[in-house]
Amino acid sequence: MTAIQKRYEFVFLFDIINGNPNGDPDNGNAPRQDIDTQNGLVTDVCLKRKIRNYVDLVKGGEPPYAIYMQEKAILNNQNQRAYEALGLKSETKKLPKEEEKAREITRWMCANFFDVRTFGAVMTTEVNSGQVRGPVQIGFSKSIDPIIPQEITITRSSVTNLKDADKERTMGRKHIVPYGLYRGHGFISANLAGDGKKGTGFSQEDLDLLFEALINMFEHDRSAARMEMNAQKLIVFEHASALGNAPAQNLFKLVKVKPKDGVKFARSFDDYSVTIHRENLPAGVEIIEKL
Repeated sequence: MTAIQKRYEFVFLFDIINGNPNGDPDNGNAPRQDIDTQNGLVTDVCLKRKIRNYVDLVKGGEPPYAIYMQEKAILNNQNQRAYEALGLKSETKKLPKEEEKAREITRWMCANFFDVRTFGAVMTTEVNSGQVRGPVQIGFSKSIDPIIPQEITITRSSVTNLKDADKERTMGRKHIVPYGLYRGHGFISANLAGDGKKGTGFSQEDLDLLFEALINMFEHDRSAARMEMNAQKLIVFEHASALGNAPAQNLFKLVKVKPKDGVKFARSFDDYSVTIHRENLPAGVEIIEKL
């Protein structure tokens, strides 16, 4: 597979209905918020986890689409796979002394693990497989409007132990956002994807799979907390060159998302208008709507 030759950015819109898109364990698992504005937040780690899970689901966990950062994975064992495949012996916390062999270890990890060549990884554990800076970076997503989380009381009708059989039902709580539309930004570097010394080999096939994951990952991530979390729009900016033809922030400004006139409390994606100002698109940049 040949590495991508163009730079990309994207705007990703997704929403939640009566659920918790990304709870904060340091705050009773309440939905994350910007303290000052009360806008909702979803971390990059949250979205990357869902992307990894989708790729693992559709590709069966096999190279070249194996997942390095699997849930409950033992990273030393993951790193050891490269040494075994190349017939090398690992030294504690050290890469091979020969530079070419050290590069071979890291290249093997990139070639076989989708998330390593996509997001990068720090693989300098006891079994050292090097460090990779990934071509794909995703920022925190923020809700278009402030969110007002609600704490819902729930009851448990069962008990754990026989000795508690005569006790009254226990009470519990869960947090929901009645509705929230979130906007995230992503960046894809052709320079860091390249096949050279610094590149990971991130290919067009990988890029297509990444976009496929963003569009479909919520469909396979349903839970009581995220029953209706949906991808709504994926707007991609494709540059004509590897270095790019315009600053990313100028491209993001072309996409405007706001509530429609008369909407006081948005409760669906239809309550918002999404406008792309194509007339201001810089030369050498193309807009591709994936969703």
